[in-house]
Amino acid sequence: MSASTAALATSVPLQAGFLGSPMGQLLAALVAAALVVIVGKFVLSLAWRLITIGIVVVAALFLLSTLGVI
Repeated sequence: MSASTAALATSVPLQAGFLGSPMGQLLAALVAAALVVIVGKFVLSLAWRLITIGIVVVAALFLLSTLGVI
C-alpha cells in the first residue's frame, strides 16, 4: 500500500461523512467548543467552592489564633 493509497483510504470516510463539508467541520468545531465550555464551567464552579471553603477555614483559624484560643 503506497502513501497515496493510504491517504486516499483514510480521506474517503471523512469525505463521505459530515466532516467532508466545511459546514460539517464548523458544526464539529462548535460542538467541541461547547463541550469545552461545559466542562470548564463545572471545573470553575468546583474551584470557586474550594477557594471559598479555604478562605473561611483560614479566616476562622486566623481569628482563633488572634484571640489566643489556638
